Amino acid sequence: MVALIVLLIGAVLTGALVYVDNLLLGLVPMVLHTEKFLDTLIGTGGISGIFAIFFALGVSLIVLKFLKKGFERYILWTEGDADTEPLILLTGFFKALAIAVSFPTMYSWLASVISDLTTQLTTIISGGMQTDFALIVMGIRSAGLFTGIISLVFFVCYFMLYIQFLTRGLEILILRVGVPLACVGIMDNDNGVFRSYIQKFFQSTFAVVVQITLAQLGVAFMLNTHIFWGIAALVLALRTPKFIQEFLIISTGQGGGAMNKIYSTARVYQMSKMLFKK
Repeated sequence: MVALIVLLIGAVLTGALVYVDNLLLGLVPMVLHTEKFLDTLIGTGGISGIFAIFFALGVSLIVLKFLKKGFERYILWTEGDADTEPLILLTGFFKALAIAVSFPTMYSWLASVISDLTTQLTTIISGGMQTDFALIVMGIRSAGLFTGIISLVFFVCYFMLYIQFLTRGLEILILRVGVPLACVGIMDNDNGVFRSYIQKFFQSTFAVVVQITLAQLGVAFMLNTHIFWGIAALVLALRTPKFIQEFLIISTGQGGGAMNKIYSTARVYQMSKMLFKK
């Protein structure tokens, strides 16, 4: 009976090898640029077109809010202090427009930084090890029932993590689409919804780096027969979004300071990368 269960577990894992071997390959670009992969899957190119629709809507709302605030403050005297310099309102208006227009470029820089950082971290962790899950499954078959069950738990967590990566990609896609709408809040004194919105954006993008690094670490433990450490790494990877949410709090300051940080960090990284290549 025990031998039959072990053979059944081995058969399940062997069937999973078709997907497991290449599961993490190209995952970072897929998560950071989900719209490209969805357009390929659907075959219509409609996902990328959503950005233009929400950009036009966001810019329209920014203009309408600017006109509304100006009319109510300086003509009706029903909002805020009418003695406030109009330049302050005008500055908030141009900041909101500038961030809405330049966000795709700034995001491409940020995605490049995240992709390079993740590649370097996973390369260091793997250390040139060959990930041969076929050999792992063969070892599991001969290791007994307990090892087989624990290894099955590892691969279940592995597939759950992959599904969570896909979910993270959709989440980042939705956040990117909604940035022009969130920029409307920049004209408020406390940055409105933009403050919490950009914080959620940073949490989601940083979670990608941590989760993929932990996934690679779990695979490295598995290859060295440290199964429990491998499961621990994958479980922590599954809990990463909640874990990050507890301490990663971005202070956006006034007028979209977090976006300035994206620009500064990504730009410095790109310049230093070009310098070292020379």
